[in-house]
Amino acid sequence: MALNTVSSRRSSLVSRAALAAAAAALLTATFTSACSSSGGNNPTTENLGGRGPITYVEGKDTTETGVVKQLIDRWNAAHPDEKVTFKEQSNDASQQYDDLAQHLKAKQSDYDVMALDVPWTAEFAAKGWIQPLKDSFTIDTSTLLSPTVASATYKGVLYAAPRNTNGGLLYYRKDLVPNPPKTWSELISDCTVAKEKGIGCYAGQFAPYEGLTVNSAEVINAFGGTFVGPDGKTPTVDSPQSRAGLQVLVDAYKNGDIPKEAISYKEPESQNAFAQGKLLFLRTWPNFFGVANADSSAVKGDTAVAPLPGKDGIGASTLGGYNAGISTYSKHKATALDFLRYLIGEDAQRIVAEGAFPPVRASLYDDPALIAKFPYLPALKDSIASAVPRPVTPYYNAVSRAIQDNAYAALTGSKSVDDAVTGMKKGIEAAGA
Repeated sequence: MALNTVSSRRSSLVSRAALAAAAAALLTATFTSACSSSGGNNPTTENLGGRGPITYVEGKDTTETGVVKQLIDRWNAAHPDEKVTFKEQSNDASQQYDDLAQHLKAKQSDYDVMALDVPWTAEFAAKGWIQPLKDSFTIDTSTLLSPTVASATYKGVLYAAPRNTNGGLLYYRKDLVPNPPKTWSELISDCTVAKEKGIGCYAGQFAPYEGLTVNSAEVINAFGGTFVGPDGKTPTVDSPQSRAGLQVLVDAYKNGDIPKEAISYKEPESQNAFAQGKLLFLRTWPNFFGVANADSSAVKGDTAVAPLPGKDGIGASTLGGYNAGISTYSKHKATALDFLRYLIGEDAQRIVAEGAFPPVRASLYDDPALIAKFPYLPALKDSIASAVPRPVTPYYNAVSRAIQDNAYAALTGSKSVDDAVTGMKKGIEAAGA
């Protein structure tokens, strides 16, 4: 073969390769430009003006009045072209979480608005699963209880609308203690009354599960302790305040002011003990009020509620409830935003309150008709006003495990309070590593 022929062919091949490379570069640039103009890989910039039917996802509606159905029926009557379909999940929080995570990891658009357990909000925000409520998606939260807004905020940005809230209350035997204790030292002093009556003094939920995270966090927070910094991963729990708070529970369990059997209590067991007249004080949620005053209760008519005690006054309840977030993969975000604004409105929040869910609008806690139906509302308002969200972190499950495991070890005596707090710190560090 002639040299010039080989060279010619090589030159031809090089030219073709160059042309192919140029075409590929042009195609890539065009695609990148198109993606950039339509939001690209950032779904929070897409479908902001989309309107149409949406799906609302929440756990099983177990209320007698069907609160979720009422909320959706009222919306649908006023928005026939943007109707909401209720996707009812199971009543198990873990299954609810798994269902949401599965759909969002797959970037599915069939879940438009989702009810999020309060501690999930930071994680979903950090993972880019829920729409930030800023700029054109800003909602007015000025009429809402400020701790509920804080529970829906991550790194200074609101990511969800508080839908209903919850807070811990101190149930007490008003026939035995006319004036409820305002501080932990007062509560412990009142335990002499329990001893005289042959009943347990104080119980909460101390089994090694989420309830223990809540109970131990409330006392630690009440004494000024915290768990994580603003970045959601740096541990702040290793402090004298945290140790002082945890020591209160450990001492009370050690000396019998917290009955030994309470180490296995979850909500049902602790509530049954109080309703059977076996306790002077109980930390639990507002929904127990009706049970405590039912005909079947041994303490009917003798039960009252107060805010949780603190170090020097009202304590720091852990905030519960649901926040409603918009999926970043929703096709109809404008409708979803309007639905969020509806959920925090006066009419919707009254439906929530009438269904025995603590509302997020502050004014409803002073409503005479609601107070007549739910006498615990004034105490709950004070409790929520000083409430603290569970640690705001995208690693919540691991952080909660570190708190409950070490608190349980301190209560049962397998760790000192110092070692338990150090264990919490190490667990939180590992969670964010």
